[in-house]
Amino acid sequence: MSGESGSRRWALILGASSGFGEACARRMAAGGYHIFGVHLDRRAGLQRVATIRDELEALGARTHFFNMNAAHPGKMETALDRMSEQVDSGEDIGVLMHSLAFGTLRPYVGDGAVTPAQMDMTVRVMAHSLVDWTRAVVDRGLMGPNGRVFAMTSSGSNRVIPSYGPVSAAKAALESHCRQLAYELAPRGITVNALRGGVTDTPALRKIPGHEALLAGAVAQNPSGRLTTPEDVAAAALALCSPDTYWITGSVINVDGGEEITA
Repeated sequence: MSGESGSRRWALILGASSGFGEACARRMAAGGYHIFGVHLDRRAGLQRVATIRDELEALGARTHFFNMNAAHPGKMETALDRMSEQVDSGEDIGVLMHSLAFGTLRPYVGDGAVTPAQMDMTVRVMAHSLVDWTRAVVDRGLMGPNGRVFAMTSSGSNRVIPSYGPVSAAKAALESHCRQLAYELAPRGITVNALRGGVTDTPALRKIPGHEALLAGAVAQNPSGRLTTPEDVAAAALALCSPDTYWITGSVINVDGGEEITA
């Protein structure tokens, strides 16, 4: 992929203002992509978003960021209308990264139990929105052969963590959606994979009750001797964008320094 501005593809990052999404935006820009960033931040966080955009543009990327609820179908369509206007002739969206971490952390039973509305919201934002965005991007002709779709999952998709149930359900659904999308998009030359990072010290993880124990346990368990970082995952995502990875699809790929093999 050429580094010249006019010949770059675009990377669409959902959750671009922090954690894995921010790291992927930086890595993709350094790797030759323009960046569409979707995020949801209050006024206090917008200066950080502006700083991220400045850094991406210093790498030669064009950027357009959208402060919005990514799980709202109408807002999604409006944003995609604007993105379509920015994609020049000969360009497309080469990468769609789903890294939305907004959900309810509550037990299923007892005091403070999750409500049906909270459960529905968690699964819609963290899982079903992947299908919405992928379908909309493909149906608009914005992604074609050698397109790459990634979704951030976690080991919590198949194990129990206190109060993590709604998010665990969302991650399990997300992995299922990746398999189905991979099946349906394979004839188009588009791959879809879930990236399962190891325990990572992100703002989303710090919202999990008892996150300190999760972090300490991961350091002790990981044979590489440290936590996974967002940059580790971003580097793997960019590597998987190579045309040579066209036959890797429908998989849950561990990006964790070996953490999962010792679980």
